[in-house]
Amino acid sequence: MLQNLSEIPAGIRVRLNAINGGKMLKRRLMSLGICIGTEFEIVNQRNNGVVLARDGNRVALGAGVIDKLLVEKIQ
Repeated sequence: MLQNLSEIPAGIRVRLNAINGGKMLKRRLMSLGICIGTEFEIVNQRNNGVVLARDGNRVALGAGVIDKLLVEKIQ
């Protein structure tokens, strides 16, 4: 079941399934190592953003970006 990244609590592993944004957003995320099919863990979630971890790297994303990312939980 796909959910917005903003709806997932910290400590959950997810897989990115869709990016509801333009070409520039997709390029920016790709430069950060985030593309469709990428699996990562939500390390921290605060009011307007999240911190994601993947392969020892952490990336902070704001509310405007995470509202455009559709993910599924990984068991």
